[in-house]
Amino acid sequence: MDPRIRALEAYLVASARAGDRRDLSRLVALRGDRLMAHAVRLLGDREAARDVVQEAWVEIMRGLKSLRDDHAFLPWALRIVTRRVAREIARRQRGRAVAAAWAEEAETSVDEAGPQASDAVRVRAAIATLPRDQAATIALFYLEDLTVGEVATALDVPVGTVKTRLMHSRRKLRAILEGDDDEQD
Repeated sequence: MDPRIRALEAYLVASARAGDRRDLSRLVALRGDRLMAHAVRLLGDREAARDVVQEAWVEIMRGLKSLRDDHAFLPWALRIVTRRVAREIARRQRGRAVAAAWAEEAETSVDEAGPQASDAVRVRAAIATLPRDQAATIALFYLEDLTVGEVATALDVPVGTVKTRLMHSRRKLRAILEGDDDEQD
């Protein structure tokens, strides 16, 4: 990740902690899309993700004073979103089986990508077929450009778990994508 953006983020965090509402708004503008993308990846539902992220921002603003390292804001905020998403999923699972419907939808999106789709579309569709924990891990590592340690913080899991998830998800993605290449020949 660009060190200038990290420095800007740290400045905005410090300024927002000091009570500057304008810089808090700039921080939301800077990181809001990334938190939203993370929530959508985990939930698979844009509207529910929007609600979760709004609730997360309230928690983030309240907890900003306790954040010790301004440069660790993004992984810390992602962890808050992850926990909020986990609560939402637990709430949903009490009433219905969300995972089965999501897996079915993800398989359809890979089929719709087809051979004419760009590589990026194919890769994102393949990521969508992974189990949620693996999809979130690989997306944070590759798409959000976080380090293994930052991904561990964001997902609230040990570093070893992140490494294991990356290994398994890479293997699955390779099989999916190479399988697509074989069909095109």
